[in-house]
Amino acid sequence: MTDSEAGQPEPTAADPVERRRVVSASVTLGAAVGVTALSFGLAAVSAGASVWQACVLSFFTFTGASQFSAMSVVGAGGSAVAAFGGAALLAVRNFVYGLALAGRISVDDDGRRLSLGRRLVAAHFVIDETTAMTTTQVTPRLARTAFWVTALSLFITWNLGTLVGALAGSLLDTQALGFDAAFPAAFLAMLPPHLRTRQGRLAALTGAVVCVALTPFVPVGAAILVAVVGVLFGARP
Repeated sequence: MTDSEAGQPEPTAADPVERRRVVSASVTLGAAVGVTALSFGLAAVSAGASVWQACVLSFFTFTGASQFSAMSVVGAGGSAVAAFGGAALLAVRNFVYGLALAGRISVDDDGRRLSLGRRLVAAHFVIDETTAMTTTQVTPRLARTAFWVTALSLFITWNLGTLVGALAGSLLDTQALGFDAAFPAAFLAMLPPHLRTRQGRLAALTGAVVCVALTPFVPVGAAILVAVVGVLFGARP
């Protein structure tokens, strides 16, 4: 175990040049991904949500895939229970991320454990982007810098983007402009990276077959929840 892992200060862990590099990359990522929130705000209004409902969902959920999933089910006429179920299943991965990041972000630069309140705030920011930026850093101090800068940058741009998109959507005919296709388009954009392996292709095929087979017989959104079982079966080692 290194001194930094034991909670000791890291005098050479993050020199100013490296920290500036991490901050720059984190802010750039936050701004780039935050642009996606514009489409979420527009599509949420298109699906029947109000401006404040779209903004509340972004503020308290703050995980794009789950938000898109919930609104796509609601927009298709599904129940709130089905929307919550699908969103919660997608959010399970954040629990795994939290386990991976706990040792890096649960202490401050002096090695002291963060208060419960700060750990709860950090948990709200455990998403794909913060995990990716944090785990690529070579030292705990740089990892903490990457996590918090990415989190704050993305949280600000995501919520502002949602607000601007929702306001624009409330003034435009989103159906006529085709923004109702934003949700399926977003999920299609997420699919290609998962199809690069045989296991990923098998999981996708199994889930698709289950979902299509059940859609005519179950309430809107329920087929997606059941298809998760098929995905897990297809993705087994």
